[in-house]
Amino acid sequence: MAYANPGALVSTGWLAARRAAPEIRIVDGSWHMPALRRDPRAEFAEGHIPGAVFFDIDDIADAANPLPHMLPDAETFAEKAGALGVAADSHVVCYDATGVGSAARAWWMFRTFGHERVSVLDGGLPKWRAEGRPVESGAARPAPAPYPVPPAPRRVRSRGEVRAASESGAEQILDARTRGRFAGTEPEPRPGLRGGRIPGSRNLPFLELYDADTRTMRGADALAALFRDAGIDPDRPVITSCGSGVTACNLALGLHLIGHDRVAVYDGSWTDWGGRADTPVETGP
Repeated sequence: MAYANPGALVSTGWLAARRAAPEIRIVDGSWHMPALRRDPRAEFAEGHIPGAVFFDIDDIADAANPLPHMLPDAETFAEKAGALGVAADSHVVCYDATGVGSAARAWWMFRTFGHERVSVLDGGLPKWRAEGRPVESGAARPAPAPYPVPPAPRRVRSRGEVRAASESGAEQILDARTRGRFAGTEPEPRPGLRGGRIPGSRNLPFLELYDADTRTMRGADALAALFRDAGIDPDRPVITSCGSGVTACNLALGLHLIGHDRVAVYDGSWTDWGGRADTPVETGP
């Protein structure tokens, strides 16, 4: 079957043909785990898709929240988006340096604030480079654009809402972390977190949504099978979770592609849940 919402993904060829169009705004949403010691902003300056701006999820965030890169309020999002040259009618195309990671977080943030004209570049920067397409270096200097304050964020869940869903089963909870972290047999990459999972949650490691060689999203039939095998009922709402709210957005993207839009993201994810002593945890297979 075909994707139900094909506009959520664009190909490198599609972007190459349209990147100079005035309505296109390309954002590099690259982010890496702190332990990798990679500086995504410095990497952006070394080489990025021409015309792109750097969308820093650690800066476009709630500065008062001790958890990493939590959603900002609507006023802050509007200010930051406008400073990057994004207007309310822009077609935003998100990519990242790995092709399989944080671009989906940028995509989800725009959609969460009601900006529906947003896509992810399938295969990201690795595919763009592999095809010999142009890159440019240096810092971006976008012309600011007016971006009206959007409605309050949607498609997001708090710890309390997730706990209620865990206890009632009213919403399915799907975890994007590796199987070992989900089972509590692998250590968490962030210090101070317990191992395990939210009681009643299911597991689908986000990398399984992508072809391992091309880093492109799997087709609709394959995605539907992956979610079905993970125990997800397509007729019921889903909350996606991960380590800190980044890779959970890949599950949200995959579900959106196959037409499942009753999906929210647990923004704090395991950093919020596993970092506390008063939240229940399951371990084991």
